[in-house]
Amino acid sequence: MKDKITKDAIEAMLRVDHAGETAAAKIYDGQLAILGNSSVGSTIQHMKDQEQEHLDTFNKLLIENDTRPTALLPIWNIMGFGLGMASAVMGKKAAMACTIAVEEVIGEHYSKQVEALGTERPELKKTLMKFRDEELDHLNIGVDHDGRDANGYQIMKTIVQFGCRTAIKISEKI
Repeated sequence: MKDKITKDAIEAMLRVDHAGETAAAKIYDGQLAILGNSSVGSTIQHMKDQEQEHLDTFNKLLIENDTRPTALLPIWNIMGFGLGMASAVMGKKAAMACTIAVEEVIGEHYSKQVEALGTERPELKKTLMKFRDEELDHLNIGVDHDGRDANGYQIMKTIVQFGCRTAIKISEKI
């Protein structure tokens, strides 16, 4: 039988998910600042709107569960916006490559959380599954918009995913 998930584990999940959704919204803000009036502007706006819904949900869940956000939120805001702008300055394909890299890690992260919850916290589990599926839709949008064809795709993906995984580990604790 699986061990009962602890309050600390739930708080860590909520803290890191809030941080991730904050950063994701900022990434798309950065991309919109450069590509908002381009052919992919409405697509990026659509993904940003979904990220904002996710962020609003985690803002509410933090309060309901008496959980503090990560102390590093201001840093994730700046880094997210910077990553979004930098990828967009490199072009539409690079912006979509960034989306692929980020959303792949986030999809995996949400899947691990869903598995960890097991049968506990069914409403939270349902929310995480919905958000995971939307993040994976964003990944597919990045693929459909030729993100894998961006110059330096593999190195960009490696660097962005390393940053995402590091931010997740740090935000669970701090």
